[in-house]
Amino acid sequence: MSVDYRIDHDSEVPKYKQVVDLIISDIESGIFKKGQRVPSINETSEDLLLSRDTVEKAYVSLKKKGILASVRGKGYYVNHVNVQKKLKVALVFNKLSNYKRNIYYSFVETLGNKAGVDVFIYNYSIDKFEEIINDHLTNYDYFVILPQFNDENVKAAEVIRKIPKEKVLLIDRNLDVLNDYPVVYQEFEKDIQTALGEALLLICKYKKLNLVFPQNEFYSRNIIRGFQIFCQVNELEFSVIHQFAEEEVKKNEAYVLVSDDDLYRFIKICRDRKWKTGVDVGVVAYNDNPVKEILEDGITTITTNHDEIGRTVARMILNNDFRRIKSPFEFIKRNSL
Repeated sequence: MSVDYRIDHDSEVPKYKQVVDLIISDIESGIFKKGQRVPSINETSEDLLLSRDTVEKAYVSLKKKGILASVRGKGYYVNHVNVQKKLKVALVFNKLSNYKRNIYYSFVETLGNKAGVDVFIYNYSIDKFEEIINDHLTNYDYFVILPQFNDENVKAAEVIRKIPKEKVLLIDRNLDVLNDYPVVYQEFEKDIQTALGEALLLICKYKKLNLVFPQNEFYSRNIIRGFQIFCQVNELEFSVIHQFAEEEVKKNEAYVLVSDDDLYRFIKICRDRKWKTGVDVGVVAYNDNPVKEILEDGITTITTNHDEIGRTVARMILNNDFRRIKSPFEFIKRNSL
């Protein structure tokens, strides 16, 4: 084992497990070949400044795994070199939601048994995010991060840059301050213009197009800008509603609803008035899911493919092929428009 290796004494990972990982890493890199003797327990203990008991525990663990074999009076030898250490991945989300669950499930499924995934939630708090990164900086092979901080992107970038760059992949949000990092992202301003463009003939049947965009949520404000540009270019009467209330729902108008909570309130209002979506009012919802497919005979959506985001990021890790990729965005026509 190279004497350049050091043990992280502040890590939550037990020291004997760190020794196990070091030896496996040396086998994977070809430093130790099959049948070759590895440094003795005493030598490794001296090199790494660890107790003999700690190193012995690591060697016994490697022997149980079949990676090392021991010969009485001669020491430990490499038994096989096909060790393939399981990757450890931290998936760091701002919050849990339906579409983030989709990303998680497709990500884990694509990685299969080649990686273990732990999920951390920072609830939009930059302080909590920094705490998560600081506490686990050396514990994971990769950090997959959804950076959603509203006006604190510069501080978030400072925290992310603490992680070795080759270990970081961003998803969903493209931060300008991290434009040299790999990411699978949505292009919010252009996406809404393109998707609504596919529905233009349907939208023109209504007197007005309204965007319901919650003021106190952390959705990208580029959605508003893209919506406004679309309406202005196509000479549509429009409004942006931040405080959604029952009196905002008007017959013969169409609504783009960003929040699922607002969508469900909207549908209840229509039911109370005995209005039918797609007839009395038009509805387009953000982020498709199975509920929207069956709700009210089908809710029209504009959406990225969240399953594909998870699969793409997993393939990046498995193939060690890190790039900047725009996630596809689509218009799904159903009966509500």
